[in-house]
Amino acid sequence: MRITELFNIQSIALDSAAADQAQIIDELVELQATHGNLTDKAAYKAAIYAREAEASTYVDNGITVPHARAACVTRPSLAALRLKTPVQYNADDDGKTDLLFMIAAPENGSLHIDMLARLMQMLMNEDFVAKLHAAKTPKEFLDTIDAQEEAQFGNESFTQEELPATYRVLAVTACPNGIAHTYMAAEALNKAAQKLGIPCKVETNGSDGPQNVLTADEIAACDGIIVAADKNVETARFDGKPVLFAHVDDGIHKPEQLLQSVLDGKVPVFHSTVRESDKNLLEQNRGGAAKDSLGHTLYKHLMYGISHMIPFVVGGGIMIAIAYLLDDYSIDPANFGMNTPAAAFFKTVGSAVFNYMLPILASYVAISIAGEPALAVGFAGGVLAMNGTNFTGLLNCQADGVSGGFLAALLAGFVAGYVVLFLKKITEKLPKSVSGLRPMLIYPLGGVFVMGVFMCGINPVMGIINDFITNWLNSLGGTSAILLGAVSAVMMSIDMGGPFNKAGYLFGTAALASGNYEVMASVMVGGMVPPIAIALSTTFFPKKWTPDERRNGVINYVMGLCFVTEGAISYAASDPLHVIPSCAIGAATAGALSMAFHCGLRAPHGGIFVFPVATNAPMYCVALAVGSILGGLILSLLKKNLPQEQSSES
Repeated sequence: MRITELFNIQSIALDSAAADQAQIIDELVELQATHGNLTDKAAYKAAIYAREAEASTYVDNGITVPHARAACVTRPSLAALRLKTPVQYNADDDGKTDLLFMIAAPENGSLHIDMLARLMQMLMNEDFVAKLHAAKTPKEFLDTIDAQEEAQFGNESFTQEELPATYRVLAVTACPNGIAHTYMAAEALNKAAQKLGIPCKVETNGSDGPQNVLTADEIAACDGIIVAADKNVETARFDGKPVLFAHVDDGIHKPEQLLQSVLDGKVPVFHSTVRESDKNLLEQNRGGAAKDSLGHTLYKHLMYGISHMIPFVVGGGIMIAIAYLLDDYSIDPANFGMNTPAAAFFKTVGSAVFNYMLPILASYVAISIAGEPALAVGFAGGVLAMNGTNFTGLLNCQADGVSGGFLAALLAGFVAGYVVLFLKKITEKLPKSVSGLRPMLIYPLGGVFVMGVFMCGINPVMGIINDFITNWLNSLGGTSAILLGAVSAVMMSIDMGGPFNKAGYLFGTAALASGNYEVMASVMVGGMVPPIAIALSTTFFPKKWTPDERRNGVINYVMGLCFVTEGAISYAASDPLHVIPSCAIGAATAGALSMAFHCGLRAPHGGIFVFPVATNAPMYCVALAVGSILGGLILSLLKKNLPQEQSSES
């Protein structure tokens, strides 16, 4: 344990105007409280005064070290105060004080003695004290202490006591889908923290829910918090702490920069003023950070909706695909999927989930924009989009029309969200006596009415657009179909889990919903190629990869076969000029071959476990193998051999 580990930037104040002992102790106790280790500030202050009553803690040369052990101290800590004008701290002190260090120690043990001994040895160095007086910022002050301790004691710990675990920096990572980027950002932040030599804990808000959750004590004790997220996370718990809001990609690519900003004390203190469920994602919650661009804001709302829609698509879609696998087409071709009891079960249950993907999409886009009060409004818009309800049909007493599909549902979600935001704005000055009616009556009733009028008016146009896209997809053949397969597969491979990847998946799902299964097959095979291509290269061309890359390459076989495209991201991030083009060419080849072989996939997911429900499954495997091998060969040809010392185990 080193002295510097007991400080944080917020516990150091320079050039204070405190004029007497009482003001000095008050300010030092507040600085100590920034560690979050005082359960009772008044009790700790009383312990400080009790120690001063025994004998003055003035040392010499303008330095005073007030200290105390107390039951209200949960972890040891230090605070420092430099005065603008020297003060007579105690009446009988030999000199005036202008530099103070306050020690807080738990009641059990002799830790404060060890701390005091180390500190006194350092303060005997007059050059060191002069540098403390000259420091212009708390960071410079702390760096000066660190340098002196390193020079005098090296890595020698000043105590043999076991200290409670504390984290200087905490972080939360989250991406819209809660899969790869969430955990990659967490890993990058942990590695950067190890490199910087600081304790750090990262909470991941992935698809399985929050893991490694930050505790209240950890939050209270840390120097600051990084929220690297592109979706809404709970931040009210961080009220009063320095919080740096960033994109999840920044957590992957700029971890040291984010951590250093917290350590340097450059992060503004965050104050939570509204309910988490009533926030507009991160925009109303950025604690002084720069606002997102309009495009990125819309993208986050879209991804939030898609990430909640995907379980409905995957769960329902695979159930439907199993129904077709179990059914007998010859019994009644017109009723394929429902001809046998087993098939009827899977088809009915799968359809019950799959058919509601559009209302779910619209609901969560709306929630992303306006919070939970937008749920009913978004859901109503999604159902109307799904049914194609329009005024012309209603005049003829018909509730259904031509569905506008995904485009109509997306439009419904965005409109619903902003309609609810508008309703919030115009009702925010209502008397408190009726304010409770806003989320329970005004938002759902007013919002659903507006959505009903809007969707009934716009659905005919969206239905025409949806029909045009469906007819265009179904009319493709020959070269056009092969080109579409190649492009769809490339979209899945060029950013590996990013916006192009998600756009490709959305396009394949839309085609699947309209009855075109070949596009989905090309999309899925394109997403499987990058990890497998990289794995092949690391296996058969080991001199081009580091030992760590070769070990991780083996895992990429599994990730590729399970349709986890994101397994290729770390390789693409470290060498994008070689990895991305190679994977894109391999994916394009696989997608084109899949389309040329007329492979189809009724399940909206990739991976070998859905191959049994693929049309022309043997050739689908051929398409995957050819694309993966080609991508691996091109990558291996483009990359140069590493120097012997880099490619060998150290």
